[in-house]
Amino acid sequence: MTELSSIDTGTEELLAELKEGILTLTLNRPDRLNAINDPMLKALSEQLQQANRNPKVRVVILTGAGRGFCSGLDLTQQVERKDESESDSSNQSQFNLFDLTQSPPLALYRMDKPVICAVNGAAAGYGMDLSLLCHVRIASESAKFAFITVRRNLLPESGATWLLPRLVGQGKAAELLLRGKTLSAEECLEHGLVNKVVPDEALLHTAEQWAAEIAAHAPASVQATTRMLRLGQDDTFESSADHLLMYLRSLMKMDDFQEGLSAFFERRDPDFKGN
Repeated sequence: MTELSSIDTGTEELLAELKEGILTLTLNRPDRLNAINDPMLKALSEQLQQANRNPKVRVVILTGAGRGFCSGLDLTQQVERKDESESDSSNQSQFNLFDLTQSPPLALYRMDKPVICAVNGAAAGYGMDLSLLCHVRIASESAKFAFITVRRNLLPESGATWLLPRLVGQGKAAELLLRGKTLSAEECLEHGLVNKVVPDEALLHTAEQWAAEIAAHAPASVQATTRMLRLGQDDTFESSADHLLMYLRSLMKMDDFQEGLSAFFERRDPDFKGN
């Protein structure tokens, strides 16, 4: 049995554990419903980027500690900074959390390793965007998605205006964002925002089961499929076919392709090495 390996993220506000190819990242500010602050933002971005490069990681699970997934950006930081520098309108530190260039949303978007979001409780604002950027979303029965930026004189800073129309269509996306709607887990399932709803106590176990299924498949094939899904959002069909052929040629040269064929003919489970 493979032992659980804890990873030092540089902050107690993000926990990271690796077991059998599955990296579990846990937002760990339960007293603030895991609101995103600077240390968490930096650590989460770094861990996602490292996971995408680490051959030992095959799947990532993203979840939250306590009774909520993520309540959004920690806006109390921004208020405190504004009070400290009221006279300096050029103070960029007020907007650190809104910079997407090296942020978790962009890191998630660029991920070739599949990311499963285990949504435990509320996902609001930035937290909702983080969840939507994951490849698969499993929600607990108590989960809620809150589209609240219009209530705060803000924009969905982490991609919701780009993501939602692709997930639910332009009209429904406009309705959710402009009305500032909050959806229950079952409503999210109905609209296709989550893949499955499970009892609260079964959430992490279900996410781990799905992750184990994915981790057992050929890593290069899984990552190429994930990348093709991303590219396909903006590719033409002809361009997508060209990309597909390029990846297929590479995959069919790998030992794992031969292992997959052998396992099929020998009627056994394949043992993919990811080499």
